[in-house]
Amino acid sequence: MSPPPAAADAGRADTPAATQARVMRQFRQILNLVRAHFQQVEKQAGLGGAQVWALALLRDTPGIGVTELARRMDIHQSTASNLVRALTQAGLVRAERKGSDRRTVQLHPRAAGLRRLERASGPFAGLLPQALQALDPALLKRLEADLGVLLAALQTDARSARMPLAVISMSDVADENDFHS
Repeated sequence: MSPPPAAADAGRADTPAATQARVMRQFRQILNLVRAHFQQVEKQAGLGGAQVWALALLRDTPGIGVTELARRMDIHQSTASNLVRALTQAGLVRAERKGSDRRTVQLHPRAAGLRRLERASGPFAGLLPQALQALDPALLKRLEADLGVLLAALQTDARSARMPLAVISMSDVADENDFHS
């Protein structure tokens, strides 16, 4: 039996190629963990990870609107609107118009939504946000700067930064157009 890749690299010189291979494996570990978590959540709740997270936020802050939901999830407002629309059509969330401004919608989870939420294991926002929150602030700032350099080298589209991880990690199940208008 051959040693694990990390052990095999340990005996080699610390070449740029060896470092690149280790970093690629780290990204794979993170992405596979995120994917596995959201697959488990989807299997348990019968809903996508972003929908479960939205339900959890509505359970914890009943009466918030779509704008506040989008802010708390750090997603585009149209993505939040589409999430709410799907949850409402499924009978898991109700939207009420109260107060003088009838355009303002207050969102509340229904009993069926709360039952679905009880079936899913957390963290509802995902494992990566939970891990990032636990990091030392100075380390988090360095990570932000270093990933910024990598993103610049990749010339990424900044719009994808507001797509929920649950959607990205389940790309074979759903695509971005399922949540954007």
